Amino acid sequence: MPVRHHRRKTPVTILAVSIGLALQLGAAAHAQEAAQTTDSGQTAPAEGTVDTLDTVSVTGYRASVEKALDIKRGEAGVVDAIVAEDIGKFPDLNLAESLQRIPGVVITREGGEGRQISVRGLPPDLTRVRINGMEALTTVGATDQNGGTNRSRGFDFNVFASDLFSQLIVRKTPSADVEEGSLGATVDLRTARPFDYDGFTFTASGQASHNDLGGKTDPRIGALIANTWADGTFGALLSVAYSERQALEEGSGTGRWAQGTSNGNFNAASPFAAARSADVYHPRFPRYTLMEHDQKRTGVAASLQFKPSDRTQFALDALYSKIDAVRDEKYIEAISFSRSGTGKPETLVRDGVIENGALVYGLFDDVDIRSESRHDEWNTVYTQLNFEGEHEFTDNFKVTGKIGTSRSEHENPIQTTIIMDKLNVDNYSYDYRNDPYKPVLNYGIDPTDPNGWTLAEIRIRPQYVTNEFDNAQLDFNWNISPGFRLKGGLQAKDYSFSTRELRRSTEGLTGVPMFTDGTRIVPTDLTEQASLSGVNGSPGTWVIPDYQGIADFYDIYSNSGPFAVSERAVNTRSVEEEDRGVYLMGEFSADLGTIPLSGNFGVRYVRTKQSSTGIATASGTPVATTVSREYSDTLPSMNLVAEVTPDFLVRLGAAKVMSRPGLGSLTPGVTVNVSGGARTVSGGNPNLDPVRAETVDLGFEWYFDEGAMLGLGLFYKDIDGFVQTTREVRSYASSGLPASLLDGTGATVNDDFVFSVPVNTPGGKVKGLEATFIQPFTFLPGKWANFGTQLNYTYVDTEIQYVNSAGVNVLQAPWTGMSKHSWNATLYYEGERFSGRVSATNRDDYLLQVPGTELGYNLTGVHGQTGTTTIDAALRYKISDHLELSLEGINLTDEPQESWVQNANGQLPLDYSETGRQYLLGLRYKF
Repeated sequence: MPVRHHRRKTPVTILAVSIGLALQLGAAAHAQEAAQTTDSGQTAPAEGTVDTLDTVSVTGYRASVEKALDIKRGEAGVVDAIVAEDIGKFPDLNLAESLQRIPGVVITREGGEGRQISVRGLPPDLTRVRINGMEALTTVGATDQNGGTNRSRGFDFNVFASDLFSQLIVRKTPSADVEEGSLGATVDLRTARPFDYDGFTFTASGQASHNDLGGKTDPRIGALIANTWADGTFGALLSVAYSERQALEEGSGTGRWAQGTSNGNFNAASPFAAARSADVYHPRFPRYTLMEHDQKRTGVAASLQFKPSDRTQFALDALYSKIDAVRDEKYIEAISFSRSGTGKPETLVRDGVIENGALVYGLFDDVDIRSESRHDEWNTVYTQLNFEGEHEFTDNFKVTGKIGTSRSEHENPIQTTIIMDKLNVDNYSYDYRNDPYKPVLNYGIDPTDPNGWTLAEIRIRPQYVTNEFDNAQLDFNWNISPGFRLKGGLQAKDYSFSTRELRRSTEGLTGVPMFTDGTRIVPTDLTEQASLSGVNGSPGTWVIPDYQGIADFYDIYSNSGPFAVSERAVNTRSVEEEDRGVYLMGEFSADLGTIPLSGNFGVRYVRTKQSSTGIATASGTPVATTVSREYSDTLPSMNLVAEVTPDFLVRLGAAKVMSRPGLGSLTPGVTVNVSGGARTVSGGNPNLDPVRAETVDLGFEWYFDEGAMLGLGLFYKDIDGFVQTTREVRSYASSGLPASLLDGTGATVNDDFVFSVPVNTPGGKVKGLEATFIQPFTFLPGKWANFGTQLNYTYVDTEIQYVNSAGVNVLQAPWTGMSKHSWNATLYYEGERFSGRVSATNRDDYLLQVPGTELGYNLTGVHGQTGTTTIDAALRYKISDHLELSLEGINLTDEPQESWVQNANGQLPLDYSETGRQYLLGLRYKF
């Protein structure tokens, strides 16, 4: 049984308690002041005051749009922002889903919720995220078909509730004062601070969230309290957010498409002999999928600010977030197509239909049917504490300093899969002809019959991932003259990543004890039924092992006897980095003739020391190995802004940038993994070079009205040293690796494995454009003037050179994760009482893997994802100045997720899932 550690109170907890007490005292003081009113209930004016004319103020969603435009206009580089229209009122429930409204940003989803982002076609690993000015990384667990546990540099945004943040800024062009590490963008997340508000502020909200596919209703609550004292010299803020989410994900999968000759080929006596050809492909394990997600997310943000004088100020920020998840995955599949020995070589192909080189229909005898029940319990805890100070020594010279630490700890103490099989079943068939994403699977048996299933395997695989950052930074700002400012600074950053996995010593059939009757036949009372509710499967219901019943029967978490777990060395590794940087940058403003010109130019130097530890194989024996290296980069940058007219700006940016290699790619040695029909050997390369690039941006922005803009941005990136993972399918025996690495996996040396190794490639070019149009309809009469719109469109084109496992150039294709076309459209209405908006977000098809995994696809084949168009809407009604009612809808078109495999012959399905629509009814109070 995995050990559950008792946690000490963190600095975040202590700070939160202290702020809570201070705010209670502040609230009491505020109430006493409020009591000092006239008999009419109005506050008595101070002596000598005079009445002033009312001013027109813009509020609500339109105000947030105008604030974001002010940020964009005021920056020297290419920047986009999203600002909460009010306290705890981000326009989306999820940070990733908010970021997808920004031009050039697209997202990936997990269980129907936004998880990671890609910027301008570049994958999540190449986008860096800072929280309150400090680099951070959060990772979560996921299903196998969505990549499993995140061990990369890609930031998982679903760790946080959006209510904790007041501002998101996406910096698309670098400057010397922003630390290195990103090719796509640097994303700045900012939590609220007390000086953001005028005196005492309190807000609270509650929502009921309902998913129409799962039929579940869950709560979401949030609150913020802030106050300032002593004429605004001291302030404190505390915000909390809590939500629950129960989601259902249903669909189908193929487990990729394999050659007829793979895994020992089909039975030589097959009447439909064409299926045995190397040119004909079949699904590796056709199956239906049912996933039940149950998540709880808790967040706390706290801040103290102190301004002892006009020249000095300090801020202490703390952030805590925890996501707890329970996920159950349920499958029924034909497993024998993906394994050798007693699997595929015994399977007889009686009939079939071949279309475009694929066996899209088949009728089989002697097929092994498998039913799986996988249960995951995982959590990620993120904590951050950072302190910053600023002092103006003179009117022209200022020094600022930051120091902080953050930690993301992902624990998956229970990852258990229980498998039962029925062997050598006749009359099994699959049919992908009518709808390739909703196949008809006929198992040749009654799949709901609980009798006669053999318990085949019990997998126990706890997973752990930890990411830590320690940051320190010191900067100066020297205003040398009215038109020139010199900035510079030093930065030290220590980063560590570690991951480990535990497993049973034996996981195959030999690791399954007998039942009380002396057999491994599963008793009917240790089975249960799984049913699809939204996807019409055939069958829509099947029997699965009762996870909890079998876990209790065998006491599988006793960590003793056949269920003892130990660290699996080949899946345990770490990376440590020491980054030391220095920069110098000039900011200027001048006139180029009659045109005001401003901007910055500078250079950043950074040295990286890197140490990677993993398990390598020496003379057939696994050996712990550490590889260290050091490299440095000099990164010049420039950003110019020309005000051709007061409302028309032209921007030009150019820079050299770098991004460090992915964490999984740096591990020395190999990682061997067997999960059902999936068999992989992943090799590392600790000597990978960073991905480096030269970038140029040209932008045109016309601010033609208050809160309005028409913009066009062009970008170009010349990328060198792109890291690609090459893949090749071959037998384990051909690798020369010791057979001992397969102990306990149930696989044999004759099975086909996917061998993958990361390498630096020649890279390629990324070019594209972004177009933006923002327009409040203030020119229209009456209530029509309350409408407004936001539109943006992004085009990205890439030519990346991909290689095969021998390092030979094989094809040029777009970067994985890149959609060539994407767009966002929002129509909003902001009235005195009623407001609403509807948003549509679209992205094109994109690639998941290049080249494809299977042998015949290596030269021309790819794995990809179908593009999506999602529609969200929100309605709000202000009951009073303090109380507001809201109704929101997410994914109103119930957009599915579809992935595929493609080669010269056509496109074949990979995975399909639906997650349903989400509706939220809420009430919000602000004082």
